[in-house]
Amino acid sequence: MSPHIKLFIGTCCLLLCTAWLPAQEVARPEWLEVPKLDPVEPPKLEDLKASIGRGVEFLIQNQNKDGSWGTAQQTKGLNIYAPVPGAHHAFRTADTALCISALLEDGGDSALLQQALDRGEAWLFEHLPQLRRATPTAIYNVWGHAYAIQALVRMYARLPQDEPRRAKIKQLIESQFDLLQRYESVDGGWGYYDFNAGAKQPTSSSISFVNAAVLVAFHEAQAIGCTPPERLVKRAVAATLRQQKPDFSYLYGEYLQYQPQRGINRPAGSLGRSQACNYALKLWGDEKITNEVLDAWLHRLFARNGWLDIGRKRPIPHESWFQVAGYFYYFGHYYAARCMEELPAEHLSIHQAHMSRLLMGHQEKDGSWWDFPFYNYHQQYGTAFAVMTLHRCLPRPVPSKAPVAGE
Repeated sequence: MSPHIKLFIGTCCLLLCTAWLPAQEVARPEWLEVPKLDPVEPPKLEDLKASIGRGVEFLIQNQNKDGSWGTAQQTKGLNIYAPVPGAHHAFRTADTALCISALLEDGGDSALLQQALDRGEAWLFEHLPQLRRATPTAIYNVWGHAYAIQALVRMYARLPQDEPRRAKIKQLIESQFDLLQRYESVDGGWGYYDFNAGAKQPTSSSISFVNAAVLVAFHEAQAIGCTPPERLVKRAVAATLRQQKPDFSYLYGEYLQYQPQRGINRPAGSLGRSQACNYALKLWGDEKITNEVLDAWLHRLFARNGWLDIGRKRPIPHESWFQVAGYFYYFGHYYAARCMEELPAEHLSIHQAHMSRLLMGHQEKDGSWWDFPFYNYHQQYGTAFAVMTLHRCLPRPVPSKAPVAGE
């Protein structure tokens, strides 16, 4: 008998024998063994509402005369590359869009709030169509386009009887799709720097959390009948997946693909972006992002919050442990709150208590929140993110979701 026949017969016997063995239980990945959270008493409802109200009041009182939010003042000690004037057009647009979204989510009907919204929306209508990248190297405008889409979606519901206004909003959203297609990286997704070629189409590295912010905005736009280009979405999803690690942490950017264990790419360094990336991918149909994944990363966010918090208010980007930058903080918690909404009620309440206690403890005396000294934009975006995050901590009827896997 030839050696090849003996090998074939032996392989068949092995397969037949193992087919009758009992199925082995697949071990849970170590990273899913979530840290234990100490019980937290949720704040009183009146205290939570008061905190949100103080944040809203801060936004109303700190609106610029022209209706926008944020200025290029307070330049002492800054460590941000921001070529003028285009970088500040982007910062102010993103700030204004976030503040509009926060005020619209508040849902208040006070005269001052409605006046602030009228002025903010008028500014956005006038200035958003002119937003472009500052220079071939600085592409901060992608943030303005993304958050403007989210603001416009919320603006669409504000005056439902005004059909011309609604049509204008849809046209503006479509124009943001076009601009985001124009400023898309050649590799898919978006970055905010291009120090490679400065080409007409950016050669910037795809940045995981920028992709996430844009993809979330794209998904929201579909609710009012504005569908983003399919190719644009697919390429952004693919670029984000290339930065996804087995434990659902994410590289900071694709340019770090050969340094997966660098501090900023490790779980503690990813605390401010894992929630955003996981949420965005789940919205766009990634079946690997289960409720168990979302729940595990929320546990990590609260149990290991110190890795993010120790970078909060530090003036130099990435100077903290795991190269965390201050501006990860309220961005990360906002998208964590979006993840919370995906979970069943029994999991939601646990995370709401931790989230509300955490953010309420960081509120400043003037009612604002901020995480990074950034000209005169930081209190505005920090407060807007915090207000929208705390809104998701309010008790409300929660639609029944599929149970967290493994329970």
